[in-house]
Amino acid sequence: MGLTIHYHLKSEASDAEVRQLMTRLRSRALDLPFKEVQEIVQLDGKDCQWQDRERDDPLRWLLIQAGEYVDQPHRDGGKISYGVNPTHVIAFETWPGDGCEPANFGLCRFPSFIEVQKPGMTSSRKMRLNTNLQGWRWSSFCKTQYASNPECGGVENFLRCHLCVVAMLDFAKTLGILESVSDEGDYWENRNVEALARRVGKWNRMIASIAGQLKDALGDKVSSEITTFPNFEHLEAKGRASE
Repeated sequence: MGLTIHYHLKSEASDAEVRQLMTRLRSRALDLPFKEVQEIVQLDGKDCQWQDRERDDPLRWLLIQAGEYVDQPHRDGGKISYGVNPTHVIAFETWPGDGCEPANFGLCRFPSFIEVQKPGMTSSRKMRLNTNLQGWRWSSFCKTQYASNPECGGVENFLRCHLCVVAMLDFAKTLGILESVSDEGDYWENRNVEALARRVGKWNRMIASIAGQLKDALGDKVSSEITTFPNFEHLEAKGRASE
């Protein structure tokens, strides 16, 4: 839980063109004040399966984010979601800065169908489920809120991290591969830095209040990034006062 920017990329380009697009996007990242920008990776087949990688594998999180989900209606009126691993990945990782999650950018191809276990069927019987995941796609997110930890550089560090991700998405739009953006900081729509700074402060107070209440109820079993802030108790008090 935390202020996050979500984004979706899409392209109908050829394999060679996608590689060029990712090269241009990575070049843009190198021009921005990211703390780290990794090399482009190109993976096929079983190499795309995050489940086969150790927990400390540097590509594990990128491949988890590369996956998609497809839904199958259930007879009770709900639905079952099935994970779909890509069959081809061209992507790279960036790290905006201290306290921030990695921001991954790429494009993937997916299988036209997967075999899944249908509820109520024996383990030896499976059904084909069409994925409808056509072309090159990418769905990802980056939680930037905790870059505002005073020990990481505070609001100034948060703004730099968040705006770096937005700048990448702006460039992706010029490349014609940006499908959609959902920015919980509201900066994507409004482009107001002062409002973004106020927004992250509000999120910090809100989450500190929630974390504090959970700690009161459950004790030290509660683990939250906001509790590592040196001013956590101050944020908690402010958050509870505004409720």
